Amino acid sequence: MEEKRYLNWYNKIGYGSGDIAGNVVYALLSAFVMIFLTDTVGMNAGIVGTLIAVSKLFDGISDIFFGSMIDKTHSKMGKARPWMFYGYFGCAVCLVAIFCIPADISAKAQYAWFFIAYTLLNAGFYTANNIAYSALTALITKNNQERVQMGSIRFMFAFGTSMLIQTITVGLVAYFGGGAAAWRTVAVIYAIVGVISNTLSVMSVKELSPEELADEEEEKAAARAEEKYTLIDAFGLLIRNKYYLMICASYILMQIYSATLNMGIYYMTYILKNANLLGVFSWAINIPMIIGLLFTPAMVARFRGMYKLNLMGYTLGTVGRLGVVAAGYMGSVPLMLFFTAIAAIGMSPLQGDMNALIATCSEYTYLRTGKRVDGTMYSCTSLGTKLGGGIGTALAGWLLAFSGYVGGAAVQSASTLTMLHIMYLWIPMCINLVITLILSRMNVEHAVEEERAALHAAAAGRSGIR
Repeated sequence: MEEKRYLNWYNKIGYGSGDIAGNVVYALLSAFVMIFLTDTVGMNAGIVGTLIAVSKLFDGISDIFFGSMIDKTHSKMGKARPWMFYGYFGCAVCLVAIFCIPADISAKAQYAWFFIAYTLLNAGFYTANNIAYSALTALITKNNQERVQMGSIRFMFAFGTSMLIQTITVGLVAYFGGGAAAWRTVAVIYAIVGVISNTLSVMSVKELSPEELADEEEEKAAARAEEKYTLIDAFGLLIRNKYYLMICASYILMQIYSATLNMGIYYMTYILKNANLLGVFSWAINIPMIIGLLFTPAMVARFRGMYKLNLMGYTLGTVGRLGVVAAGYMGSVPLMLFFTAIAAIGMSPLQGDMNALIATCSEYTYLRTGKRVDGTMYSCTSLGTKLGGGIGTALAGWLLAFSGYVGGAAVQSASTLTMLHIMYLWIPMCINLVITLILSRMNVEHAVEEERAALHAAAAGRSGIR
């Protein structure tokens, strides 16, 4: 029997375009904030890395908090859409503030300015917006194929935006005259684009009612469960779901991976001697990723689920990154680009079906407990993006400082050059290997089928007794 369809093509496109907003923030910060702070503002890379790491301490709490708040929200716009809509205005303001650090204040004041703006952005506004955006996958449709399609379309916009920003930002900064004022102008432009795309995305979809989200047997299960639960209860539901922990770990690692590659501007500048190659490598990552995303829904159907496809894909992704390591030491840019593309193709299925995977994970909790915690469950996407991206950027700062990096210097030390090889070649390959091992244990679809069968068998048994 074919699943009921809830969305038209324009709903899916409109939803997916919301990741333009998320990535004008994420891509700009992950790829360029460190080099802006070290080479333009003159901050120490190690101190910046430490501030980013300390900022991440607030993220875990804020992710669970906002996820729980979304679950408890009841408004005309629904549960998630108001948080997505209003949260982004704060994102835009904080993004511009990070690139508006005054030059005429003390160094301590500059570090404080950055820390406050960065923390408000990540632990506050971006969290509210991003969790709500991700949670919509489970709130506007119950059709798993549509969820996979939404995830694929979403990440096409995400990778396309990331690729564009990594390609044009260096040139835009130069066009506007270079220096702090140019970075500020670019940040303002990106913030305006983000506000527009986020608003269009919010207005393009409508959430289903609670009654539409549950079928008859699930409603009975929910009726047997206590409807009200605290933030601590929600946290308990998450950590008792082993698949949530696996997804969360994978998502964090995926974002650390992206952040280390985004720090590639240092590798391009000092190893390959051409900062503009960051855009070329961005194309080698994102074009194959987008192509892979186009085929992800069909591949999920062909493989009859996400488990085998994701595992096989990341195995290929790990082999591809190993090829990048070999090509890097050979000094062959064409080979590096080739293996970068191979890795990206392998990694694309998990990117495309991640939202559907989380929705399935949320369904697992619901079938076991009768409590619907979609917003809280999707906290792993915001937590992963911010924590993973923050750790990756902080790690880059620490490693650069440890290696003796000198901001703006034309020539770096041998220890710094060795560290850049480790950061751009070895760390991403090792991360892919760990994710592959996690995916080998993440068959949440089978677990949901077992729970649903048990629920219907119990219901049939009660009917038989009567």
